[in-house]
Amino acid sequence: MRNVRIRVAYDGREYFGWQRQDGFPTVQQALEEALLATTGERVVVHGAGRTDTGVHALAQVAHFHLESALDDERLRHALNAHTAESIAIERVETCRDDFHARFDARSKHYLYLVATGRFRSPFAAGRAHWVRWPLDFERMQAAARLLRGRHDFKAFGNTGSPRPNTIRTLAQLRLVRRRRGFGMLAVADGFLYNMVRNLAGTLIDVGRGRLELAQVERALAEGRRDDAGATAPAQGLYLARVGYDECVFPGPDPGPPERAVDER
Repeated sequence: MRNVRIRVAYDGREYFGWQRQDGFPTVQQALEEALLATTGERVVVHGAGRTDTGVHALAQVAHFHLESALDDERLRHALNAHTAESIAIERVETCRDDFHARFDARSKHYLYLVATGRFRSPFAAGRAHWVRWPLDFERMQAAARLLRGRHDFKAFGNTGSPRPNTIRTLAQLRLVRRRRGFGMLAVADGFLYNMVRNLAGTLIDVGRGRLELAQVERALAEGRRDDAGATAPAQGLYLARVGYDECVFPGPDPGPPERAVDER
């Protein structure tokens, strides 16, 4: 039996989150069923982050123990053949036996996408949060600077998953303008339940003029959820990267090179 880790991307619109739930399709269930169809083995797939309903992933990391003699490359192709188009297993590698995708993670990188404009974009539906109101980008950047660093983020976590310790180090909270919207990149050693969506909602409320910078400072200092902004919708959120002390999935993709397209 060997330990195998994978990097997987998925469109969260079709799933009720990562974690298996009876009666509801989830990413974990889809991967475990693909492994059963491929190898005949019933295994548990452990993910680095338990993304919620409607949340997407660009680079979720997961691991599982497997007896199959299929090499990593053949296993990758077989798994992709047994998953829906909404899931892509991008990398597969056999790793040290005690590697754990969740407990060994040292940082998580989340991206939150916001589409702006008077009218809803048909291309952003389910993949970005649409905001129709004018936003003051400079005020939002000022609020992001206040939130960066090591703080008690109690005001930015919802009660769905109580934690004894709500102190986190938010190493990055950066806003990147786009032509019709912006992206918010959040990097931390860990996040509270709905923390990234609450950070996004807070910055949007600051940009709309519904929250003052002093209220953001008070939310950090006093830990009251009511002082922070609204919880932004799930569809704009992406798990973008998981950081580890060791190098995972090193080097280029071992698959065959892509052929150039002849456009003549």
